[in-house]
Amino acid sequence: MTKIAVLVGSLSKNSINKKLANALESVAPEGVEFTTVDVDLPLYNYDFDGAYPEGPALLKQQIDEADGVLFVTPEYNRSFSGVMKNAIDWGSRPWGKSSFNGKPAAIAGASIGDLGTSQAQQALRNVLLFLNMQVMGQPEAYLNINKVLNEDGTIAQGSVDFLTEYIAAVAAHVEKNKA
Repeated sequence: MTKIAVLVGSLSKNSINKKLANALESVAPEGVEFTTVDVDLPLYNYDFDGAYPEGPALLKQQIDEADGVLFVTPEYNRSFSGVMKNAIDWGSRPWGKSSFNGKPAAIAGASIGDLGTSQAQQALRNVLLFLNMQVMGQPEAYLNINKVLNEDGTIAQGSVDFLTEYIAAVAAHVEKNKA
């Protein structure tokens, strides 16, 4: 069993990136288990490093228990969201006790434009590399949601093969690099 923690960097109930994460899970290979991590957290504050609140403590536990992490990010102002950054801050602290250290990671994301979330993913990649994560380089998945998913969240005709191959590559990357 390969366990993948999924962090979606949006709090919107209609998030296109949550829909993308669900679509990826629906075409995942057998033997892959996803845990969607709640990122609706208070702002990180090092005053809590001695006693984490319940939500951030659960985030750390879920990442610790996972073999790898899939980050599904929106793009805000050419970068990833503050929601994603806050979740990363909680998971990487306190200093020396990062839940991300050494874990395999992959990044995906969707927007309504043809460049998808390419800029957000590059900015996020820099942070993940700093956290000593083993970030998958290829294939990349920065997607125009209107070309990949139907309005009801089902995978659009012509996109099934790509999403299936992408999530299979993520699972293989996690399996190969898990501790």
